Amino acid sequence: MNNLFTEVKIGKYTLKNRIIMAPMTRCRAVVNNSANDLMAEYYAQRASAGLIITEASQISPIGTGYPCTPGIYSDEQIEGWEKVTKAVHEKGGLIFLQIWHTGRSSHPSLIGGATPVAPSAIKIDGKLYTYEGLQEFPTPRALEAFEIREIVKEFAKAARNAIAAGFDGVEIHGANGYLIDEFLKDGTNKRCDEYGGSIEDRSKFLFEIVDLVCAEIGSDRTAVRLSPSGTFNGMSDSNPEEHFKYICEKLNEYDLAYLHIMNPLEGDIRHGGVDIKLDTFRKVYQGTLVGNGGYTKETGNETIKNNIADAISFGAIYTSNPDLVERFENDAPLTPINPDTFYTQDEKGLTDYKTYKEEK
Repeated sequence: MNNLFTEVKIGKYTLKNRIIMAPMTRCRAVVNNSANDLMAEYYAQRASAGLIITEASQISPIGTGYPCTPGIYSDEQIEGWEKVTKAVHEKGGLIFLQIWHTGRSSHPSLIGGATPVAPSAIKIDGKLYTYEGLQEFPTPRALEAFEIREIVKEFAKAARNAIAAGFDGVEIHGANGYLIDEFLKDGTNKRCDEYGGSIEDRSKFLFEIVDLVCAEIGSDRTAVRLSPSGTFNGMSDSNPEEHFKYICEKLNEYDLAYLHIMNPLEGDIRHGGVDIKLDTFRKVYQGTLVGNGGYTKETGNETIKNNIADAISFGAIYTSNPDLVERFENDAPLTPINPDTFYTQDEKGLTDYKTYKEEK
């Protein structure tokens, strides 16, 4: 019987277990938005995971949404990520790079004074962190159709750069209110051209990206992440269950490495998100499915046993438990997370957590 500790195939790879490290922004790329030795140590410490998915990495300077986040568009950034992939591979791990464009979830001070871009000129209510502290989200500029096609090419180039940096594959970030998600959901996409209107047209941007990335690096090294019920960054949709069932069904055509679905969290429901269960998409999607959001060892095993997901990704708890696999195997206590160190710029709360064996 399958559980978190059995092997599973994703694309061209066989994972040694079904425990996946979820992508999490950590803001340690302090010089030229490049990965560094500290980040290499951080990821290598977690190489016992069946798969590591890195923090999201911007495909272009204008795709930046937070201070000190890594990119994958320059030679220097490729060289920085090479340190990370080498360190993880030396520990016997597999690692995918998550690639993103943050869209309207940005600020001119983060992108050289430019106005953030989006499918439609609809701003996010609230403030975001910048190098100058908290600032109001600006009203984004609606993209022209030719610009959208250029961004599609930038995703493909980012995937090519990721493979050059030694990554085993890429995960396309289509979740959490960033640019792809902004196109998918009708709360943020009010376009009247070929990229707006019906779910078929709103998802055209995503599928153009998937087409080109798969052509660039192979579908067996390409994955997609979605958040059907997500409300983060002011997201909403009029019929997320039917709309995302359509997207998942169409993704069957690609033979992806995996599809990564985020469960609705308490905050999503509190902010009007629809509680769509993962098995809704399991009935539609025929490939390898990864579940994310609020899992424990017990609920993860149950989800895999019941064939609702093939693997489970764990997020915040991986920040403070580099040896999460070993702790699960030994029923060892978990080190509590420390949110105060999630987005700082040094080793505290990143690489200074002890393993279960060291604690013993």
